[in-house]
This record gives sequence, structure tokens and C-alpha cells, in this order.
Amino acid sequence: MDFAQIARQIIISAMPVLIAIVLHEVSHGYVAHALGDPTAKMMGRLTLNPLAHVDPFGTVIMPLMLLVFTNGQFVFGYAKPVPINPVNFRNPRRDMALSAAAGPVTNILLAVISLVTLKFLLMPVSAMVPESIGSSVMTPLMLILQASVVVNVVLASFNMIPIPPLDGGRVLIGLLPYRQAVSYSRIEPFGFLIVVFLIVTGIANIFVVPMVNLFLRILQGF
Repeated sequence: MDFAQIARQIIISAMPVLIAIVLHEVSHGYVAHALGDPTAKMMGRLTLNPLAHVDPFGTVIMPLMLLVFTNGQFVFGYAKPVPINPVNFRNPRRDMALSAAAGPVTNILLAVISLVTLKFLLMPVSAMVPESIGSSVMTPLMLILQASVVVNVVLASFNMIPIPPLDGGRVLIGLLPYRQAVSYSRIEPFGFLIVVFLIVTGIANIFVVPMVNLFLRILQGF
């Protein structure tokens, strides 16, 4: 991939990645707040201002590295996690699981919105406007929305890996019987290392790729 292609891919992917990860984190905070935990609000994290959520490595460096080293085939990032204190919940295990699930659910909704906007708004409009406007305005917008669909589906699927502190792990802890949940939650301090190991060895793909393909097939129904 040459410099021009990299620059083009950055322009196409930057906005979808930023929106996906910011809304993913904000949704955790909003659901937690609705369930009785004001921690995110008190720390100023219930905002759509990207500066409140940007993580230098996860939001900027890692997506750029993936863009370059995967030839633009895979772009992924994350924001600073929204703080949640389960002590404030009436039912900590259930409410923590609901707060965790809010992130992937939000990303799937964003993928649906992007696809519907692309298919029922931009594509019909692009067929009616002059070719000069279509190539300079409509085509880039359609590429951005296509990227948004993929980015949000990948982000949702990755976060559903059932390893805490990923969202899927916290949802699983909320669903397991109490004793099993307590035992399983003990791996959370090592969760990040486990996830890195799964990514490096390719084991994560065994879970993520089928989930991505499943969501994309469902979205194709639109």
C-alpha cells in the first residue's frame, strides 16, 4: 500500500472509527447512570466530545499501525474505558452486564443506521446528481458509510469475546451462577494479556470472524 492509498484509507476510516469507539464508551456510561451509577457523569465522561475519550495508543497509534501493517484490511481501535462502579447498582451483576452489553449493541445499531443511510439515501441521491458531484462528494460519503458498517461490526464482535474486561466477559459473568461468576471474574486482572495472546496466535479469529460474518449476513438483509 503506497502513501496515497494509506492517506485515502485514513480519511475514509478515521471518522467511522472515532464515532464508533466514542459512542461505544458513552453508551456504557449512560446505561450505568440509568441503573444508578453516576460515576461516569461525575467524571465528565457522558459527553460526545472525543477529547474526553481519546486514548493516545488505542484511538490513534494502534489504528494507524493496523492500517499500515494489514494493508488497510483491518482497522480497529478503542477509547479510554468509561469508569463504572458496580457498588452503586441495585443488582451489581445484572446491571454490570447490561452496562457492558450497551457498547456492542450501540455499535450494531450504528452499523444498521450506516447501512440504511447508504442504501436508502446516498445511493438513490448519487444516481440523480451530476457525475462531478457524485465522484467528488457522494462517492467519498458512501465509502465512509461502508467503512462505518465494517468498523462497527468488527468492534462489536471483538468486544463480545467472553474474556473480562471485554464486554462479552462481563456479560458472561452476569449470566453465570454466582459461584461460577466469582471464579471466572478472577481472570480479569490477566484479561488484557489473555486477549493479546488470543490476537497474536490468531485464536481470537475463531470467535471474531464468524461473528463478523454473521452480523454482515444479517445486515445484507437490509
